[in-house]
Amino acid sequence: MRPRRVRAVISDFGGVLTTPLINSFAAFQDQTGISGQALGRAMQTIAERDGEHPLYVLETGGMTEVDFLGQVAAALEPELGHHPEMHAFKEIYFEALEPNEPMIELMREIRGSGRRMALLTNNVREWQPLWRTMLPVDEIFEVLVDSGFVGMRKPDAEIYELTLERLGLPAAACLFVDDTEVNCVAARGLGMTAVHFRETEQALGEIAGALDGGPPGGGGLS
Repeated sequence: MRPRRVRAVISDFGGVLTTPLINSFAAFQDQTGISGQALGRAMQTIAERDGEHPLYVLETGGMTEVDFLGQVAAALEPELGHHPEMHAFKEIYFEALEPNEPMIELMREIRGSGRRMALLTNNVREWQPLWRTMLPVDEIFEVLVDSGFVGMRKPDAEIYELTLERLGLPAAACLFVDDTEVNCVAARGLGMTAVHFRETEQALGEIAGALDGGPPGGGGLS
């Protein structure tokens, strides 16, 4: 069987083009004493009360960042014994993130090879000015799909379909890269090739292999 030719790469943002997101939650815990596990429990409490997960509502633009943080703070209060200050979450979160330079350079090389490039991110509407200044987004990516502005999020099929529509390409022509396995499963279900980013060297090899039409670890950009 002739290998499919990748005509476009669709990349995630956080955890792929940046250092791991867990670093940001660790920094938040260091500065506030509130663990990622406590944040998760608070969000689950809200989800059980409201019937929808607050993070998903936030990431699809259905809730403001201020309202989200207020709800999480209120849900944390019984566990912590006081009302926590959450207003600095965004600043702490982004201060702990750094660009993943090898991945960014690879994306730049892929763009230079003539392939189409899209960035598909589950994100917060109010955060876009922060993360877009971290990386050369507009230099590398011609299509940007941000969940906070389109009212849908990964792994929902509709957001992948919107990205493909904006690229003007079929799923079979696209390589998808994400650090969350369920998002990769959804992309494969639509017909894309997908690389689950676990660490930089592994992802670099698998992406190069997919672009070359060969096994992970081989590769080139031709």
